[in-house]
Amino acid sequence: MDPNLMQALKQQLLEDKKRVKEELDSFDTDRSFIEESVGELNSVDQQHPADTGTELYEREKDMAFHRRAEEELSEIEHALEKMENGTYGICERTGRPIPEERLKAMPTARYVIDESQS
Repeated sequence: MDPNLMQALKQQLLEDKKRVKEELDSFDTDRSFIEESVGELNSVDQQHPADTGTELYEREKDMAFHRRAEEELSEIEHALEKMENGTYGICERTGRPIPEERLKAMPTARYVIDESQS
């Protein structure tokens, strides 16, 4: 792989890693604030069942966002590790090189796209 492309992809992965970590940090701060305010509401009076449903929906949505961000961070870190050990851009299933266009579109790609799936 062209060293300039490898460097550009590494830079993109590092920027993505920083962004995702900031999102996770922001989520953790927001979640603490929300839990405190919800606790205050619950201690003052009984919640209406619809409010409880809305609260549960919001929590599930937040948990899904958090899980997805953690998965994205894990994929980014995996790609950076592969760059360090010299296996970046090699399909984990077939051992074939992953096309550069695919890596440009998705720097965390682990596999080539099987032509039979197209």
